[in-house]
Amino acid sequence: MPPRIPSLRPSLPNLPCLPKRHSSTQTSPAHPPSSESPSRWLATTKSRIGKCIMFGLTHPQARRAAGILEVLGRDWRELVAGRQGFLVDRRRAGLYRHRVVWGEMDSMGHVNNVAYIRYAESARVQWVKNYAVHIDPGNAGSWMETLTPRGDGLILRSIKTFYRFPMTWPDHISVYHKLRSLPEPGSDNFTLDVLIVSELRQRVAASCVEDIVLYDYKAGQKTDIKPFMMDAFETAWEEQLESTRRAERKIEWVEERVRELERESWDREGAVEDMGGGS
Repeated sequence: MPPRIPSLRPSLPNLPCLPKRHSSTQTSPAHPPSSESPSRWLATTKSRIGKCIMFGLTHPQARRAAGILEVLGRDWRELVAGRQGFLVDRRRAGLYRHRVVWGEMDSMGHVNNVAYIRYAESARVQWVKNYAVHIDPGNAGSWMETLTPRGDGLILRSIKTFYRFPMTWPDHISVYHKLRSLPEPGSDNFTLDVLIVSELRQRVAASCVEDIVLYDYKAGQKTDIKPFMMDAFETAWEEQLESTRRAERKIEWVEERVRELERESWDREGAVEDMGGGS
């Protein structure tokens, strides 16, 4: 019988660099490339690998399975959120591994719906600060001013929240913002998509859509998006598209190798499950 999975830590292979597929669309991908949601795809893929392991793998097969699982464990944020165009590195996250506290739960035993709005709000402020500190420090003062009522400020006109599952304490969350579409020059508003991700469950707990207006507090009226903001948004937009392409290439790599394991273990002609080392 083939031996059970050994405790070997593999060196990961380099992921293939597939050709980039440029898109002329001005709307960020709203759906993952497969029929499954990104969170469900991650859970399903882990289950598929687990089935291969439980069936019985040889030492080389077990090392390959461990390599795939290491990619899933290390890059799951990219595979869940980056797949949808969100930028998931630490400098772009609105909140990263933010602690969910017991007091945020309600009498129903799950995090209160209002808490998600606060998560999105706090993350949006940090999203702006990330531009000031990490992304566009040359305009740091102008970015930070948008968080105040002294000049041109960003105002939340509306927010819609979609709850995916009842998150509970203890947990941590990461929250990401992205442009839903690239604003037109001369427009006075833009739309942000938000993902609130459970670190414990490695899945989306809630998503939001935020309608943001640029407001001139001195004139007391809406104002156009400033050129420095448009320049930064155009760069971010291209990065969002590349995030989706990069995640899709990684998902394709994972899918091919999981399918290889399946064909070499339980899904092959004459396959017999390893029932243990009985004499």
